Amino acid sequence: MTGADFPQRLLLALKALSLTRGRLAAELAVDKSVISRWLSGRQAPTGENLANLTALVAARRPGFTLLDWEVDLEALAARLGVAPEAAAEPFGVLAGWLPEPVLREAHAQSALRGEAYEGLWRTTRLAIGQPGRFIHDHVLIRRAENGFLTHRLWVEDMRFEGWTFPTQTQLFSFSADARSGMFHFSIWNAVLRHRAEVLDGLSLTVQRVGGGSPVAVAALMERCGDLTGDPAADDATYARLAAGDPLAPEGSIPQDLRDHLFRDIGPAALAAGGMALLTMPFAQSWSRGPHL
Repeated sequence: MTGADFPQRLLLALKALSLTRGRLAAELAVDKSVISRWLSGRQAPTGENLANLTALVAARRPGFTLLDWEVDLEALAARLGVAPEAAAEPFGVLAGWLPEPVLREAHAQSALRGEAYEGLWRTTRLAIGQPGRFIHDHVLIRRAENGFLTHRLWVEDMRFEGWTFPTQTQLFSFSADARSGMFHFSIWNAVLRHRAEVLDGLSLTVQRVGGGSPVAVAALMERCGDLTGDPAADDATYARLAAGDPLAPEGSIPQDLRDHLFRDIGPAALAAGGMALLTMPFAQSWSRGPHL
């Protein structure tokens, strides 16, 4: 009864009932990691859990039974009162943008580990327009209805909106500012088992002066807050954080962090035994969960 497409069926139910993963877990008295395993396809619900889930749906959609899980996706969407396109295209706006196997892998990883990265973050990076100074941006990572992680980054008057895809060893983020048409890309070293508290990686965008030259910088991202489950409240908190002065005060960046981000690269560095390319080696990464 719970076949390979059960994650899509469960997503339809969550959408129809306006339930978050956390709320569903609380309603069913199971851990949130259990819901993540169902959504990733790594585990099917037990008979008891499926019966409880069915009863939960039936309380909001009278007449819903165990047999309804077996109908095709379009019929299930109709039974739940969800738009048919939600059943036909589980990846929504991302469908067709990336190959389906890549989307499925990213979706599975988001279900498995996405919760470890959801939250409010503060970055530290070199200031592009003020050599030698550092900037603090703020980032909001939150799961969308389609199961993927959204990515929000405000830089001065630009509002970048996009997605974060976790893999086993990295997070790939891409976003764009609708007003200027500028893109922002970043690759972060992942945290393998724990809830992420610190991430480091590289960011790529273009300068706003000098013809919009491409520029890459090393960056650190530190968790500065958790999500409350109330999107409006979380949006307000994020807006307040992002509205502050992004320029780090002189002397506020510790020397070890300056050395980690202000990397010496190029021919002279290579000749001295250093790096020719800007990298953030996983073996030297600061990405971690809580100190244990």
